[in-house]
Amino acid sequence: MPERRGVGFGRRDASETSSGGSGPERDGDPDEAPWPAGAVRLDEDLAASLLPERPVRGHKGAFGKLLVVAGSLDYAGAALLVCRAAGRAGAGLVTLAVLESLQPLFAAKVIEATTMALPEDDVEEIDPEPALARILDHEHDALVVGPGLRPGLATAELVGRLIVAPDDAASPPLVLDAEALRSLATMDHWWEGDRRPAVLTPHPGEFQRLRAGSGKEPADDGDLVSDDAARALAARDAATTWGQVVVLKGARTVIAAPDGQVAVAPFENPALATGGTGDVLAGAIGSLLGQGLKPFDAARLGVYLHGLAGDSVRERIGDAGLLASDLPDPIAIARKRLAAVAERRASAGRLGFGSREMPPAPATSGAEADR
Repeated sequence: MPERRGVGFGRRDASETSSGGSGPERDGDPDEAPWPAGAVRLDEDLAASLLPERPVRGHKGAFGKLLVVAGSLDYAGAALLVCRAAGRAGAGLVTLAVLESLQPLFAAKVIEATTMALPEDDVEEIDPEPALARILDHEHDALVVGPGLRPGLATAELVGRLIVAPDDAASPPLVLDAEALRSLATMDHWWEGDRRPAVLTPHPGEFQRLRAGSGKEPADDGDLVSDDAARALAARDAATTWGQVVVLKGARTVIAAPDGQVAVAPFENPALATGGTGDVLAGAIGSLLGQGLKPFDAARLGVYLHGLAGDSVRERIGDAGLLASDLPDPIAIARKRLAAVAERRASAGRLGFGSREMPPAPATSGAEADR
């Protein structure tokens, strides 16, 4: 019987534990895939350093107002998962924007989040122009757009309008997931012009559709499921082309920034291969954007919290049977864990442990020494 790896909160691939820290490939389990060259390995210390501050005198308005444009009659659960994950990741206020005919249904399901009605021009068909006006008029620090939205031309038009940075107002960042990504894939040169800062969170299939829509043959990217080097290269190229942060989901999720930086999460967890877990990730990243993190930081921290939460559930129930609704609560616990790591590091720095060598004592004359 083969030896099983040790477990603990945040079980990761064996190569991460070989030498700790973040950085390029390290020696580890010979059966492990090599780490992508030039990619930074996400680890506990790096993730802890990204945590937004949580002032003891803060209030709900100080911890981010997130607006979630998500959900439909067929995919109500996606919107609910986003909202719950956003709250567990630390958002102070979450508002769910849904079609006005569905607002009573969703209002009965969400507890902590508020709801906002979006105008329709047909049954369950959003009216893009007045919906956009209502969204822009709502006070928010970040947006999540896409999970569970009904496919169609009206949805695509709204997504196309939302990614444009308003001329007369600040441009809160947004997370684009699911139907928002499928809408982008239908638009020529959607990334050109003045665009809001965004985090795109595609799985490999959505990523390939986006790449095809921007003139890239999917076959040229190689194996985007099992080849970590190909995944990192493709995500980096997409992020620099589109000028947005790209989160290529899957085992060892890749996070790529427009400036060419690439980070890779160490998690490989088959229990997460179930519907709705991507909605939880979108909510976590959107929450962190609303709390003031920059897109690349919010994406890296959100991915790490999501991975820790997934591993904690896996340790309790195994490789199968995880439900997306199992994840939000462990996200809060994972954040607490990282906060403790950050506090230990800060305390060590204040006390001088492990920060740097002590400077040599200044030379003194005999008279000075006698004083």
